[in-house]
Amino acid sequence: MPIPDSEITDVTPRKMNRADALFLPAVFKGLGTTLRHVFENLGRDGKNKKNIYVVQYPEEKRDDRDVLDGGQWRGNFRGVHRLNRDEDGRVRCVACFMCATACPANCIHIVAEESPWEDREKYPKQFDIDELRCIYCGMCEEACPVDAIELTPLYEVTGLSRQEMIFDKSKLLEVYDQTIDEKPM
Repeated sequence: MPIPDSEITDVTPRKMNRADALFLPAVFKGLGTTLRHVFENLGRDGKNKKNIYVVQYPEEKRDDRDVLDGGQWRGNFRGVHRLNRDEDGRVRCVACFMCATACPANCIHIVAEESPWEDREKYPKQFDIDELRCIYCGMCEEACPVDAIELTPLYEVTGLSRQEMIFDKSKLLEVYDQTIDEKPM
């Protein structure tokens, strides 16, 4: 069945005139859009009409601020990872590789070893997370069947080299010790 001519749209680009060749109309159109947004967001008193919260970091922290997520206010934030410990003080991870499989950034590296404890088959001999590569999506946290890995609200993490930002098992357990009193996500 052929398409009627009335439904066909010609998309051939039109020939540019002199004004278009100088790009001046496009520049003024862009400036107009920018100025329109500026004046829409300013009230009569010169203050911002929108409810935009600006934090003067590092003097002010964002810890006491709720986050708007899909129209709903929630008070959590995805920060640095931690490896949880069980009741006996051992690493809770059973080296099932579910977190590494679910990670879209491919930033989790696990080396498993046979467990010396009778309640599990394996445990992680090595557990590394590249915090610079991570996109903090929370997929590792969702995929873990034993709640061994969690994202904490801790976001002030710095390092002078890339190697310092690769958190190994001992550093992840150290983050757990620092954030043990804070409620996980």
